[in-house]
Amino acid sequence: MPDLGRTPVDHRGSPLAALAALLADPTRAAFCSALLDGRAWTAGELARSAGVAPSTASEHLSRLIAGGLLTEERQGRHRYVRLASPAVATLIEDLTVFAEAAAGAIGHSSGESARPGPRTLREATRQSAEARARTCYDHLAGRLGVAVADALLDRGLVTDRAGLAITRRGHAWLAAQVIELPPRSGRPGARPVVRSCLDWTERRSHLGGALGAALCRAALDRAWVERIGSGRALRVTPDGGRALRELLGVEVP
Repeated sequence: MPDLGRTPVDHRGSPLAALAALLADPTRAAFCSALLDGRAWTAGELARSAGVAPSTASEHLSRLIAGGLLTEERQGRHRYVRLASPAVATLIEDLTVFAEAAAGAIGHSSGESARPGPRTLREATRQSAEARARTCYDHLAGRLGVAVADALLDRGLVTDRAGLAITRRGHAWLAAQVIELPPRSGRPGARPVVRSCLDWTERRSHLGGALGAALCRAALDRAWVERIGSGRALRVTPDGGRALRELLGVEVP
C-alpha cells in the first residue's frame, strides 16, 4: 500500500530531469548525434538529416540552445548551431556508449538483436565507413582512432600508469611534428590534456582531450584524412597512410 503520510517529492525542478527530457526526444537526440562531427550545421541541414520539417527543427533547436547543449552563430541570414563545448560532446558520446550497452543487455536477455541492422545499402556503407574511421566531436575514433591510441601508448608517447598523461618523449614527438596543444589545456577549469574515450563501435578506448583534438586537426589540415560526404566518416589518404605508418607504425585499418 502507498504511504499516504509522506509528501511526494516533486522532481520537476531537477536539472538532471530537465537534461534527460531534452535528450529524450528522438529528433533532438538525432541532432546532437549529428553534431558530434564537430562542425556547425544550419537548421535546414539538421532538419534534412533527421527527416523533419524546418519549423519542427527550429523549435527543437531553440530548446537545445536554451538548455545549454547547443550554441548558435548567425552569419547573415544563416543560423548555424554546434555543440556548446567539448564537455557536451563527451556527455553525448558517453551516453551513446551507455545506450548501446544497455540495448545490448536488453536484447541479450530477450534473445533479440541488440541493434537493428542497416535498412539500406547506403546506411550499411555509412556504418562501415564510420566504424573504420570517423570523428568523435574533434578527435579520431573508430578503428583508426583506437589504432592511433594503441600506438601512442605502445611507443611510450602517452602513459596510463597513473592516469593518462603525455610523457616527455611524447612532448618531444609532438614538437618534432609541429603539433601544438592549446596553452591552457590541463589547467583547472580547462580541457584535460588527454582523456580516454570509449569507442562505441570498437568497445575500446580512443584518445580525446586536447591531445586527441590536436592530432585530429593535424590529420585534417595535412590531408592525412579527409571527410566522406557530410557525415562523420573519414577516409585515410595515401599520404596519410604513409605518414601514420612512418610516424606511429599504424597500418590503416
